[in-house]
Amino acid sequence: MPIKIPQLLPAREILEKEKIFIMDEDRAASQDIRPLNILILNLMPEKEKTEAQLLRLLGNTSLQVNVSFLKTTTYKSKNTSQYHLEQFYQEFAEIKDKKFDGMIITGAPVEHLRFEEVIYWEELTEIMEWTKSNVTSTLHICWGSQAALYYHFGIGKYPLSQKRSGVYSHTVIEPEEKLLRGFDDVYLAPHSRHTDVDIEEINRCSALTLLSASEEAGPFIISAENGKQIMITGHLEYDSSTLAEEFERDIQKGMEIPMPEHYFPNDNPKNVPLNRWRSHAHLLFSNWLNYYVYQQTPYEWR
Repeated sequence: MPIKIPQLLPAREILEKEKIFIMDEDRAASQDIRPLNILILNLMPEKEKTEAQLLRLLGNTSLQVNVSFLKTTTYKSKNTSQYHLEQFYQEFAEIKDKKFDGMIITGAPVEHLRFEEVIYWEELTEIMEWTKSNVTSTLHICWGSQAALYYHFGIGKYPLSQKRSGVYSHTVIEPEEKLLRGFDDVYLAPHSRHTDVDIEEINRCSALTLLSASEEAGPFIISAENGKQIMITGHLEYDSSTLAEEFERDIQKGMEIPMPEHYFPNDNPKNVPLNRWRSHAHLLFSNWLNYYVYQQTPYEWR
């Protein structure tokens, strides 16, 4: 089944070229079906790239999905045009009285700040509290996962000695977990961050279940309340070139940054990276939509 997105959303052209089944509002209205309503709080600076990455994965399932985008009011994006934000994004006040079957909270480049120092932290905590009663399952990515662990469970983050960037091997810890259904016992996933969370602290928290982790990159997929809150510390949604683009951006800024690990063929940044995590990215989003959203959400919210 298709994903429904606005007719003029720039990501539409990318998805159509990739043969992702999408439809506009008029055709969706003629479908006699209860679609899943997914809300995306996009905190990434290059919002259009993140839109395409997430929509690609949400649109590759047998479920019909309606997607809405949410922006913060306490911080105005500097890397995305106001026209784009005004046309395709809503503010929390506009949607807070609605119910959503699923929600995604992305990462954000604010790791160097304490959570309380982030301009939109108070607004974000209001949204995270709201998800408890208004969203069936919320998926948190990278810094979004650290924010959720801190707000919901009191688990802080700590700075790394250097940026963790690369494609790392991960082990499935809970093979019976539906979110990991179809996963290989060992699989690859990208990471890109300057901070981390303590795996021992996660294991000590009775409300959390560590589903998958990496010896090099640490805890990766964490679940709470039978999947109502899911935290993913890395970036399975990344494109093949995303880590390379981030590396080049940091170099251009004059930052002393390590080359992404296990990423460029022969560790040569002149070589084109290979995507070795795509299948597990599709599996994770498909499993999330099916087992934690579609099969758990009420047909009619009351």
